[in-house]
Amino acid sequence: MTEEQGKRLNDILELQEKVVSLWMDYWKDFSHIGTGPFWVILIMLVVPLIIVYFKIDRTKPFQIAFYGFNIHTWFTYSDAIAMRTGYVYYPYQVIPIMPVNFALDASLVPVTFMLVYQWCIDNNKNVLLYGVLTSAFFSFVFKPLMAAFNLIKLGNGMNYFYLFLNYLLILFLAMILTKVFIYLKHHPKTKTN
Repeated sequence: MTEEQGKRLNDILELQEKVVSLWMDYWKDFSHIGTGPFWVILIMLVVPLIIVYFKIDRTKPFQIAFYGFNIHTWFTYSDAIAMRTGYVYYPYQVIPIMPVNFALDASLVPVTFMLVYQWCIDNNKNVLLYGVLTSAFFSFVFKPLMAAFNLIKLGNGMNYFYLFLNYLLILFLAMILTKVFIYLKHHPKTKTN
C-alpha cells in the first residue's frame, strides 16, 4: 500500500467513525427506546419473525427460508447502497449502527415474501404474479405510509416507482436463484471416479 493510499484510507476510516458516532448521538436524542417510532420499528422486526415461526410450512422450510434469505440479502444490499448514496434514509432505527433499516431488511419484507411464496406453492398459484403484487404493495402503499409517519425519507430523485423496480429486481433474483437450487437438488451430479 502506498503512503498516499494509506493516508486516504485512514481519512475515510476516521470519517466513518465520526459518522457512526453522529448516528449514535442522533439515535440517543431522537430514535431511542422512549420514542414511539422505535416501538413501531421494533414491532416490524419482532412480529413477522414470530408469525413465520408458527406459519412456515414445515415440510419445506429450507426452500421457503432460502427464498426469504435471498429476498433479505438482496434487499439489504440495495438498501445499503440507497442509504449510502442518499436515495433512501430512515430517521428512526432500532439498531443505530446498522447501515439499513434492520426491521424491514431482516424481518418484515423477507417474511412477507416468504409467506406469499409459501402460499403460492401450496396453492399452485403464480409466484411471479403474487410477488409483483407484493412488490407493488410495499412500493405504493406501505412505503408511502411509512413516509407519512416520517419512518422513511426519499432523496436525490428517488421515488416509489423506482422502489417498485428495485423490488421487482430483487423478486426476480430470488426466484431465479431458488429455482436453480431446487433444480440442483432434484438433479444431483453423479460421481465419477
